[in-house]
Amino acid sequence: MKQFEVNFDGLVGPTHNYAGLSFGNVASLNNAKSNSSPRQAAKQGLKKMKALSDMGMLQGVLAPQERPDIATLRRLGFTGSDGDVLEKAAKQATEVFLACCSASSMWTANAATVSPSADTADGRVHFTPANLTNKFHRSLEPDVTGRILQATFANEKYFQHHRHLPDNEHFGDEGAANHTRLCQEYGRPGVEIFCYGRYAFDTSKPAPKRFPARQTLESCQAIARLHGLSDENVVYVQQNPDVIDQGVFHNDVISVGNQNVLFYHEQAFFDTQTKLDEIQRKFGEEKVHFIKVSTDDVSVEDAVRTYLFNTQIITLPDGEMAIIAPTECQENAAVSAYLDKLVTLGTPIKKVHYFDVKQSMRNGGGPACLRLRVALTDQEVDAVNPNTLINDTQFERLNTWVDKHYRDELSFDDLRDPQLLIESRTALDELTQILKLGSVYPFQR
Repeated sequence: MKQFEVNFDGLVGPTHNYAGLSFGNVASLNNAKSNSSPRQAAKQGLKKMKALSDMGMLQGVLAPQERPDIATLRRLGFTGSDGDVLEKAAKQATEVFLACCSASSMWTANAATVSPSADTADGRVHFTPANLTNKFHRSLEPDVTGRILQATFANEKYFQHHRHLPDNEHFGDEGAANHTRLCQEYGRPGVEIFCYGRYAFDTSKPAPKRFPARQTLESCQAIARLHGLSDENVVYVQQNPDVIDQGVFHNDVISVGNQNVLFYHEQAFFDTQTKLDEIQRKFGEEKVHFIKVSTDDVSVEDAVRTYLFNTQIITLPDGEMAIIAPTECQENAAVSAYLDKLVTLGTPIKKVHYFDVKQSMRNGGGPACLRLRVALTDQEVDAVNPNTLINDTQFERLNTWVDKHYRDELSFDDLRDPQLLIESRTALDELTQILKLGSVYPFQR
């Protein structure tokens, strides 16, 4: 039986914009109110997907959310035609309106937590959509995310879908952005590492003071129970509260893992050595390559600015590992020098590939934010909706679809345009036919 790690990247939505909605995310705040290019953003994402497919990786795509979210605006008391709703919301509650226009579902590292069949009690792949309660604009996503995941991984013999955790800050869950998995091979049992920022029910424990800790220990424990994970295959690690206060809003901004490699900044975790020892013990006899980046080599500020750790580490078909990094890493002297050195250190990471994902980076998401990792056997791959997998034909079809439906530039005033809503719904209705997802959007149901 063959095993794979498939990256399912989020397709950027037609309303991709810079509203600065994410307190604690430095890049999001710094670029607030700038004009965006939905077309360029979507094509940058597709280009990265195609490049990984060309490298021999299995690559999938997940559909975006419907935005503007008219159903939520109506729920909040805005009435009349769709055009009236947009106009009233934009005038009377601008920040709420902007939240309901967000295309943040493009960052599918926050879509869900996934446990492979090798780790779960029932031998199926388990999915739990993230509730994303810390940010209003992201808390609108879980129900549609769940329907998209169910349409992508529909075979109940191989896939088990859970409802997102209760919509409450005590069970704040940010998905795979705070979860990574180490293993010897993707199809063998691994160690699932859940990272949390705070304890929900014990305020005496360490917690950040400036920016919010979005993930709770209790949410991590709940997902481990839902997925049927063994205590011997799970490690709970607290993020360093000080590093959250430096703008590290998710763990994948300060560490990333793949197979037998954990690549992390020395300031990433609380009680670091104890947790690394636990990871090694549960991993087994084979050595885990703990690649620690010191503050002297790369400051936390540079790590956040370039998203050095929000890179993808992939295992290529030849068995070597490569880092998929944004061009911002290449343009920063300290980070570029570190990556040049990294590939000479004798670790499994041998190559670095740079990609232009600036439209995403300006809103606070690097290459790793754009993808949800799903470890699958060959039988499970065969059970995935084949229309959601990227090949030459589907790449061209999606590029043509973007050119047909997406605007080249988008400003705040454009978001209230009723025509944009019509364009977006037309685009998404066609997309569900291309990907054969069925009726996943509220306007279709």
